[in-house]
Amino acid sequence: MSRKSNLDALFGARPAPKPVAAPPTPDPEAFAAANPDTAEPEFAAANPPAPERSRSGPVRAMSSTLRGLAARADAAAEIEAGTVVVEIEPERIDDSFIADRVADAHDPGLPALVESIRESGQQVPILVRPHPDSPERYQVAYGRRRIQAARRLARPVRAVVRPLSDAELVVAQGKENLERQDLSYIERAFFALRLEEHGFARATITAAMGVGKGDLSTLISVARTVPAEIVRAVGPAPAAGRPRWMLLAERIRAARPDRIAGLIAEPGFREKPTNERFAALLGALAPPGAPRPAPQVWSDEAGRGIARIERTPDRVALSFDDRAEPGLADYVLDRLPEILAAYRAGRSRP
Repeated sequence: MSRKSNLDALFGARPAPKPVAAPPTPDPEAFAAANPDTAEPEFAAANPPAPERSRSGPVRAMSSTLRGLAARADAAAEIEAGTVVVEIEPERIDDSFIADRVADAHDPGLPALVESIRESGQQVPILVRPHPDSPERYQVAYGRRRIQAARRLARPVRAVVRPLSDAELVVAQGKENLERQDLSYIERAFFALRLEEHGFARATITAAMGVGKGDLSTLISVARTVPAEIVRAVGPAPAAGRPRWMLLAERIRAARPDRIAGLIAEPGFREKPTNERFAALLGALAPPGAPRPAPQVWSDEAGRGIARIERTPDRVALSFDDRAEPGLADYVLDRLPEILAAYRAGRSRP
């Protein structure tokens, strides 16, 4: 035995195997012929599908209940997030805790809104929030006139429900009114005053009103000057802007309270439209003017009154009596250019 063989025997090594020739590659066609595919019908017959398990009645009921609960939970989540429009009976909706309108029994636009909703439906939903103090009730942010129209039509109102804070509600309320431009000046003034009285910061009020600090101060000043009972009696008066309300505020300060109370208590006052009520009160409180001088009468040599002269601080009115002197007025009118030229020539002389 050689030395190498002795070492291999000692360490358990085995002699390397002799290389074996690789088997020949089988022919695919011959393999397919030798292993034909089992026909589909035979395989299906030999391996029938497992029979479908039928659910018992209680299992089916529980599954249906769970699906219904899940659907209702999804719908409730959408409503709570304010992403869907729901229908609410008008009787379940309360006004905002900050009033932004002056009640007017003669609202001229409400009948047209009622007819529009009757014919075409309510196209724009209102915005409400869950009432903070009354479960199952809501508080409106904007859309009060649409609620009134729905109440007249005895139908639910379409609304978006959102969980708004007090500040979010008044800002939404103010911005909607600003965009629609349907609040009168005095309504905006009292809305600003009520926001301030409820303790809202000036930044919140300016955001809700869409005005600067200077205009906001003017609005609040006017609202503090005009008593609330007078505003309720007059109504929103949309034709009266800031200058006329400020003028009325000045006249109210100068007038006796009993005189104002008597004016708004007159039987025909509340029957007038709101703009006419404002004009009547403003005119009645006007300060008395200076007495007008008595008109002068120019007479001819026979003593007949031919012309009448009426003077005011800024004008003179001359009128002729055509019965006393027919044609005199036309004669004077035809010669007005000559009269004016002679007058100016006389004034230019030293």
